[in-house]
Amino acid sequence: MDNDRPQPLEGQVAVVTGGGRGIGRAIALALAATGAEVAICARSVAELEETATRIEATGRRSLALTADVTSHSDVERVIARTEAELGPVDLLVNNAGMGGVRAHVWEANPKAWWRTQEVNLLGPFLFARAVLPSMLARGRGRIVNVGSYAGVRPTPGNSAYSVSKAALLRFSDSLDAELGDGRVRVFAMSPGLVRTAMTRDVPMFADLPEEAFTPIDVGADLIVRLASGQADALGGRMIHASDDLDALIADAEELRRAGRYQLRLFRGLEDDEPA
Repeated sequence: MDNDRPQPLEGQVAVVTGGGRGIGRAIALALAATGAEVAICARSVAELEETATRIEATGRRSLALTADVTSHSDVERVIARTEAELGPVDLLVNNAGMGGVRAHVWEANPKAWWRTQEVNLLGPFLFARAVLPSMLARGRGRIVNVGSYAGVRPTPGNSAYSVSKAALLRFSDSLDAELGDGRVRVFAMSPGLVRTAMTRDVPMFADLPEEAFTPIDVGADLIVRLASGQADALGGRMIHASDDLDALIADAEELRRAGRYQLRLFRGLEDDEPA
């Protein structure tokens, strides 16, 4: 890395949940490589330490904290430590998630089903709630919630995951609208189908060809661009790693007017049909 060249995220402080491995690690490394100081949290100490070492090899500071994203006290501790040791949080990436129980609804364990909602939805809520007061006071900040296309289509036998991701999409655009003036923006993004520990054991993915998978760095690069402010006009939208971001930015006003790239009900009616 050329340390004399200004980096797009120079001076930013980022928090990445689930940053110890997989997509979260790729995101954390991409943010550090483009100038950010990065705090990561997860449950595995060894994975966190390995990621932190790789972040520091880029010349950026890191902070590795064990945490349960569904614990209010853990979340508050992560943000307090980050602010004390790295500075105010400019970017929150809610990446931590779980695939959830794979079973028919009538056969699923209720506690396991609900645990998926806690990790995939309550976690992002708690972290957003923790960082927003400082972001609002400073008049700047960005939150990226890592979603999935599973949230916009039925997934028989895996309702826990798809329901949690659908709710995360609605939380993302609701929060962006609630923030109102555009100084703090919220995005949802899908990294695509990536080879990770979560997808490795899913039977339906076992025989897919390599070209069916999205390289892990594609989604990480998208988050760097979202963090840079280039796509603030797309606040509240769900963006896929394979989307042409420049084209979406150029068409942002039309996307907003038509309600595209959001979770919405398609009624299949004419435009002049009464709502």
